[in-house]
Amino acid sequence: MEDSWGFSEAQFQAACGQLDQPAPTAGGGWQLLVETMGISIYRLYEEESGLYSYKIFGGLADCPPELCADVYMDLDYRKQWDQYVKELCEKTYNGKRIIYWEVKYPFPLSNRDYVYIRERRDMDIGGRKIWVVLANSVSLPEFPEKPGIIRVKSYEQSLVLESDGKTGSKVYMYYFDNPGGMIPSWLINWAAKSGVPAFLKDMQKACLNYCKKT
Repeated sequence: MEDSWGFSEAQFQAACGQLDQPAPTAGGGWQLLVETMGISIYRLYEEESGLYSYKIFGGLADCPPELCADVYMDLDYRKQWDQYVKELCEKTYNGKRIIYWEVKYPFPLSNRDYVYIRERRDMDIGGRKIWVVLANSVSLPEFPEKPGIIRVKSYEQSLVLESDGKTGSKVYMYYFDNPGGMIPSWLINWAAKSGVPAFLKDMQKACLNYCKKT
């Protein structure tokens, strides 16, 4: 695997900058999909893929950003609180940490799996402490596709966290994947409108329980 598969300083800086961006405007192609539980979700239609990418802005009350980042990075713990995880593990390849993740899909759809790299940086931007996690899919022969599971070959995610000035976190997330196969539009809409807020709520609960766990 080439070192170029890592993330650049510019990518981390760009992710940090999203925290200070105003809400996307319709003129830029982004449309507000849903506002719920203090979370705003926007989507942008990608002509090339025929799919949507998403930006999520909001907050997690009573979850400090460093704790959120710790919970997000803890794969073993995620298997306990994320009901959609079928398999999740980290392996080392050529000195790089590679994550394998299989996601449960509702019957009769096939499960999806991901092979990706990710990196966390705890940054200081002009005196502001910001936690950033970037993830991107990779393709490696050491992680062959499995029968009956559809490999997601295009996946990108950014998570940016900063204190909300109280006991919680200000959150920005960018997300895009190409799940492949034929997925009904109702499921895509459900995942965006309900699945993302539910995931953040579960993560909020997981943060509170992580304190007790440790």
